Amino acid sequence: MRVYLGSDHAGYDLKQHLIEWLNAHGHEAVDCGPAVQAEAYDYPVFCLRAGEAVAADPGSLGIVIGGSGNGEQIAANKVKGVRAALVWREDIAALAREHNNANVISLGARMHTDEEAAKFVQVFLDTPFSDAPRHIKRIEQMSTYETTGELPPLPEA
Repeated sequence: MRVYLGSDHAGYDLKQHLIEWLNAHGHEAVDCGPAVQAEAYDYPVFCLRAGEAVAADPGSLGIVIGGSGNGEQIAANKVKGVRAALVWREDIAALAREHNNANVISLGARMHTDEEAAKFVQVFLDTPFSDAPRHIKRIEQMSTYETTGELPPLPEA
């Protein structure tokens, strides 16, 4: 599996750890930056690049990392075709794939140990999308809105 990673300064060390972990587990980790740790780096610069790479490479996944993961998730979700989920537990990592077919996860480096984060990544990579019709329908509604700006119809009462 090809996995694109981007972070800010707070997520840099965890990103480096996950790159090593991914490579050691037979995945192809692609570092979208930063190349060095520096306080001046803004997360959108690197998280948008990771999101763009995932959107352009069908079948790939992505990981964006910051102090909390919140801003990084927001940035990644600005990229057309990205469904990024903030992950803080293993079951959330599984549900992100299973129900939402998320292709990017966001992690808070200040919230989790390296080992916890690696476990979240493992669950994310190992969990397939359920292909349940209700989940497909919901993803299609979001994709249509993303492409056309057209809101899904309101349900009938």
